[in-house]
Amino acid sequence: MNDKPEIVRTNIIQSRIFAVRGVQVMLDSDLAEMYGVETKNLNRAVSRNKERFPEKFRFQLTKNELDEFEKSLRFQFGTSKEKRGGRRYLPYVFTEQGVSMLSAVLRSETAIKVSIQIIDAFVEMRKFISQNGNLFQRINNIEQKQIASDVKQLETDNKIDAILDAIEARDIKPKQGIFYDGQVFDAYVFVADLIKSAQKSIIIIDNYIDDSVLTQLAKKKHDVKVTILTKKISRQLALDAQKFNAQYPT
Repeated sequence: MNDKPEIVRTNIIQSRIFAVRGVQVMLDSDLAEMYGVETKNLNRAVSRNKERFPEKFRFQLTKNELDEFEKSLRFQFGTSKEKRGGRRYLPYVFTEQGVSMLSAVLRSETAIKVSIQIIDAFVEMRKFISQNGNLFQRINNIEQKQIASDVKQLETDNKIDAILDAIEARDIKPKQGIFYDGQVFDAYVFVADLIKSAQKSIIIIDNYIDDSVLTQLAKKKHDVKVTILTKKISRQLALDAQKFNAQYPT
């Protein structure tokens, strides 16, 4: 067990550590609160010692990064913290090395103790992530599969809705010759329009041809050739076809 007294609770420190640009960082305002100083004074102390804080120790967030950061806060806490609002500049963040250097810059016993606690929290989080990396990857894969499944389900739901809408609205003109129960006249009109629109030829494949089909074919253009393939040609059908050809050749 760790018998060192905590100045700041470890779980609070860990809740303020976030990943940005592939590294774990803490906001300048969060660090200032834990060190018991104002944010502007913390950043002033750092500015006076710029040579000790290269970019891998401390860097300024971009607007997009700050927006993503605030979204993460709203997700984690339900709302963003008021103390982060109203800043005239984009906040700075400190990496684990930057936190370690802060204790030397602030030069106080409290800063040293808090820095040790924060670095310990960084180490514990890094160890946790390392030990559970495979688990996180599996969770991520499950989430990706769930998203893909949700997208497919949404597409299926949309198609079903379209079919149900078409069934309810029988006045919708079919685009591909698909008809639903009760749309007998719509199907008749569709076939008639199809025959009228033929430019060169019409081929009909149907095992049950009768004179009603020939009546429909009378609507074709004069020079359009018609070929009918059927299972059995009865005497009556042969006679009907002969009479049709006499009036509507080809």
